[in-house]
Amino acid sequence: MLSSPSWNILCDFDGTIAVEDVIDSLLDRFGRPGWEVLERDWRAGLIGSAVCMAGQVALLDMSHDELQEHLGGLRIDHGFAAFVRATIEHAIPMEIVSDGLDHAIHAILANHGIDGLPASANHLRQSAARRWELTSPFSVPGCRSGTCKCARVDAARQRGGKTLLIGDGASDFCAADRVDFVFAKNRLIEHCRAAGIPYAPIASFDEALALLPDLLDGRLPPRTVLPVPAPIHQETLA
Repeated sequence: MLSSPSWNILCDFDGTIAVEDVIDSLLDRFGRPGWEVLERDWRAGLIGSAVCMAGQVALLDMSHDELQEHLGGLRIDHGFAAFVRATIEHAIPMEIVSDGLDHAIHAILANHGIDGLPASANHLRQSAARRWELTSPFSVPGCRSGTCKCARVDAARQRGGKTLLIGDGASDFCAADRVDFVFAKNRLIEHCRAAGIPYAPIASFDEALALLPDLLDGRLPPRTVLPVPAPIHQETLA
């Protein structure tokens, strides 16, 4: 059973808080030719996400105003604001951990009236009138991601208490193996099931909010999926 009342929350952004992947939406609208090749190489495992995204961001052709206008049209999960209020009421530290863009995270949340959440993500910087570059202040040696979510889990553990991960995709797989519990969306559900990681599936933050009180009280939330013990095979006596 989950017994500690002290929790830290690490939450992915693209596809988890944001309804769509921000960098994908920017590339579809403003990307110059060549970003698809980088995407293909990343999906094939030839390059890591840090190399892929740095190359793709360098191919964006947009002004600052065009970026802001685009971000203003992007939606977030309809239940996220209420979930944030609940974490504040219960004094639960929550950090956004994302392999996406820090500027986009803060701008999109501000557009929805949410401000002040700490975010560990890649840093987007305008280098010329219509040119952009990416740096990764939360990368670590040996990790091919721009933001090493495993390192963010380790940092959360140093604060004490248990750690809840909320995520949806491949960038959350490694971190899911290291935390105490997972609220999983989309592809992360299949990973947790296959890897034997305790999790509760969610479709929205309305569901995450409903599950939170049990977690804080030291109970396994409803719909928790626990690892299935391997069957014991008995040899037949001759």
